[in-house]
Parts: sequence; C-alpha cells; structure tokens
Amino acid sequence: MSVETQTRITPEQLARALVEVAADRKASDVVLLDLRGISIISDYFVICSGTSERQINALTRAITDKAAELGFHSKRLEGASEGGWVLIDFQDVIAHVFSPTQRAFYRLDELWKDAQPLLMIQ
Repeated sequence: MSVETQTRITPEQLARALVEVAADRKASDVVLLDLRGISIISDYFVICSGTSERQINALTRAITDKAAELGFHSKRLEGASEGGWVLIDFQDVIAHVFSPTQRAFYRLDELWKDAQPLLMIQ
C-alpha cells in the first residue's frame, strides 16, 4: 500500500466503497457495521449475501479488485463460494460474502448486535 493512498483513504472510506461495489453487483442485504470500541478484530465489517456460487465468486473478486484499486490488499482470504462463506480480511475492514443459508446459520448481524450499523441496503 502506498503512503499516498494510506493518507487519502481511511478504513471507513474503504468499507463504504466495498458496500457500494457489493450493491452494484446485486448483493442482497448489504450491511456496514462499525465495530470500533467493541472489538479488537477489526474496525468495520461489510456483510452481504450472494444467491449462487457464481455470484459469491463475482462479489469476492469485485471486492478484492476495488480494495486493490484503492491501495488495500487482503491480508487473508478464508472460505470458498462452495461453502457459502468467504471472508476477506483487509485488517481494519473485513468483508463477509455469504450464501443466504450460511448467513442465516452464522447470524453475524445478530452476533455483533452491539455494533453501530452505518449502512443497510436491502
């Protein structure tokens, strides 16, 4: 990540850009949670759902491409579209791309209910 990009793009701006990309790619139930002050894991979670393996793959690719364009590269990518959950770790921002079934099972939105929702796109 370049120093110039670090000073221009904040983690919140990155998170909001990832929400926009997910919404543009027709993800459903897109949520941006502010975890600052309640978690040491990350500052922001972007959570969204894709309706098929193909869409989950497309969302994952679009999110990583947008982050790279802004100078952020994932520290870790866990899971696979076949399993219904992909986690993309950008350190201060973590993106979760779920299938509807896995999202209902893990209920991250409820698990992190103390987090401040900054954006919700149905």
